[in-house]
Amino acid sequence: MKPLSLPRTRIATQVFATSDDAARQVSRQIEALIRQNSGAGRNTVLGLPTGSTPVGLYRELIRLHREEVLDFSRVVTFNLDEYYPMSPDDQHSYSRWMFETFFDHVNIPRDQIHILSGTVPTDDVEDHCLRFEREIQRHGGIEIQVLGIGRTGHIGFNEPGSSRHSRTRRVTLDPVTRRDAASGFFGEENVPHFALTMGVGTIMEARQVILLAFGEHKAGIVRKALEDGVSEAITASFLQTHANATFVLDQPAASSLTAVSKPWSVGQVEWTTALERKAVIDLCQETKKALLKLSEDDFRNNDLHGLVRERGPASAIGQRVFADLANTICHAPCGAEPATVLLFSPHPDDDVISVGGTLIRLVEQGHKVHIAYMTSGNIAVFDHDAWRFTDFVVEFNRIFGIDSVQTETVKNRVRHFLETKDPGQSDSEDVLQIKGLIRATEARAGAAACGVPPEQLEFMDLRFYRTGTIAKAPIHPQDIEDIASLLTRLKPAQIYVAGEMSDPHGTHRMCAEAIFAAVRKVRQTGQAFEVWLYRGAWEEWQPHEVERVVPLSPEDVERKKMAIFRHQSQKDKAMFPGGSDRREFWQRAEDRNKKTAETYDLLGLPEFYALEGFVRWKE
Repeated sequence: MKPLSLPRTRIATQVFATSDDAARQVSRQIEALIRQNSGAGRNTVLGLPTGSTPVGLYRELIRLHREEVLDFSRVVTFNLDEYYPMSPDDQHSYSRWMFETFFDHVNIPRDQIHILSGTVPTDDVEDHCLRFEREIQRHGGIEIQVLGIGRTGHIGFNEPGSSRHSRTRRVTLDPVTRRDAASGFFGEENVPHFALTMGVGTIMEARQVILLAFGEHKAGIVRKALEDGVSEAITASFLQTHANATFVLDQPAASSLTAVSKPWSVGQVEWTTALERKAVIDLCQETKKALLKLSEDDFRNNDLHGLVRERGPASAIGQRVFADLANTICHAPCGAEPATVLLFSPHPDDDVISVGGTLIRLVEQGHKVHIAYMTSGNIAVFDHDAWRFTDFVVEFNRIFGIDSVQTETVKNRVRHFLETKDPGQSDSEDVLQIKGLIRATEARAGAAACGVPPEQLEFMDLRFYRTGTIAKAPIHPQDIEDIASLLTRLKPAQIYVAGEMSDPHGTHRMCAEAIFAAVRKVRQTGQAFEVWLYRGAWEEWQPHEVERVVPLSPEDVERKKMAIFRHQSQKDKAMFPGGSDRREFWQRAEDRNKKTAETYDLLGLPEFYALEGFVRWKE
């Protein structure tokens, strides 16, 4: 769990293998401060954030409270921000989120918890914010301020343009911030335009600042905040002037930092086969030259003279990487002999979006392919689709003379709920079941388009997903048992897992963690199989990461698109598109597969129409 400390960043930076490792490290820092202060009879004053990033930290602090008797009775907290206007009882309120996620599970006295109010009258906002600042000062200032970072580079809700000296105040949210929050509000139109937030100046007065950032979708803004100069355009960059600030990252969030993406450009490195591959592919992309055309000057002019000196000459390096990548091209992904293959799909459409071409190839080559849909995906269906299918069932029964008294009753309940539903309100059980049924029937249709029959589909409906909201519960032990039982029953030769740990909504990551726990469990019984990781709709494996590519013809890509189209509730406009990418999922899939093929072509490898890429899981 020891972090990697990076050179050439303007703020102290620690990189951990996983976000869980990072959360454990930061929780131990907070624990040490609390125990030290409590032992001396002093309070500990913490500044706390909300959002998906600190969830792991809060869960670890709760564990320390329950299992290691960490006493929070002398802890005083100040939360960073709150939407405005916003009732504290609203499901989108940061106040409610903090109590449900953290405060209800530890023993911080209620009067020591300070959260900005989203219900204060407009005329009183300025005084309310001033009282919040005075309360921080009355408690001696914040000792540790924990932060996340938004895609615009904001800390708290200090959007681009915020002053270094800004104080707690009402702000107008940036359109990018509102779009990023849209999934939690079930639509951008439901996201408030305003918020109350600690100011940059308020944050900078904390004696220690720890900024957490996890996932590839944070990599670009993390690099700007750490490597570019101080700028009001990226408020997190002001932390460069703080005397005791640290960025705590997982590896994906650190991936764009120069010391990670091009370590050879910031100092001496130990040249491994993997790093050589990364450096040479980067060189090809920089020079627009194929692997076998690289010259000694190309290496020397791009900070790679050390590579040539240690592992050269240039021609030999190019030939090694060429042969390595050529071996990744695989026309028969599960070999020549018929075998059982199991593909895990976090949502009911991830299979065809991410692995549709390989599914088609596996079926064509005689393998028995099973698909396990791990969650219902029911929260990602629009209300109008739920109503349309409800209406269809009632009319179907009427036309065919089927007793429809019960369906009429359900229809009336659904109609009443949808007509009176508040913006962003969680669905009723009726509606959730209807939406889950829509996703399940679409999954059967999509799998059939790839040649997988319905009897080879498993609908697991894992428990962690059954919250009816974007926020998910922790992985349930029975979820792991269910996956292990499936592996034991099917005895696959290969399994495919979504390795997209940066899924903005967290479902892919949690599914992968549950699968890996189950794999470890069944491997202890002697069961053996290959584990291949694919990427979903948000990211693609980088060329230096890829260990297998499956070539797709134009006909394969067209058939894959037709399978994606079967998911009609996600067509044209998905409820949760992920980040700022507004392309439809079929467009993302096609562009991604063609881009991988174009990269192989640039490197001088055989030219294909499209490629699906995979990485072997390494425990």
